[in-house]
Amino acid sequence: MSGISRHTEQNCLGCRLANGELPVHMVYENEWIACFLDHDPFNEGHVLILPKAHYRFIDDMDSETALAMLNASQVMSRTIRELYAPFGITQTQNGGGPDELTHFHLHIVPREKGQPFLSFYTGDEWDNEALKSRLADTRIRLAEAIEKQLSALRGN
Repeated sequence: MSGISRHTEQNCLGCRLANGELPVHMVYENEWIACFLDHDPFNEGHVLILPKAHYRFIDDMDSETALAMLNASQVMSRTIRELYAPFGITQTQNGGGPDELTHFHLHIVPREKGQPFLSFYTGDEWDNEALKSRLADTRIRLAEAIEKQLSALRGN
């Protein structure tokens, strides 16, 4: 670990979510990061990746955390492609004012062909009640696929 102290902020929603203090549909975690399903998914398999330590911006992160974020985004994207065969995947992060968590988080969002993405940024509601009702099943399916993906990478 680098010389930068790793800490959480008691009142930070992102810290509490990433460190298991609030319920989430966790699909993968390690020492540095937590990956869980978005509670309001754009599409099935929409994952958030958050550092466990409190960082507001990517340029505040120590190198271990930044690398863990990048590695997790690769694993999440690869697994989502294999499971859902989306037209594409959007990875997006909002820093500063548009970041309601006030904690760095990266969205990994599977996208369908011709699907407009503007509503993701405007706050418009989308029809995702069926997706929300399947979050527990989606979590199991995605977590199993991620573990399979990681086992293959480790050569197991």
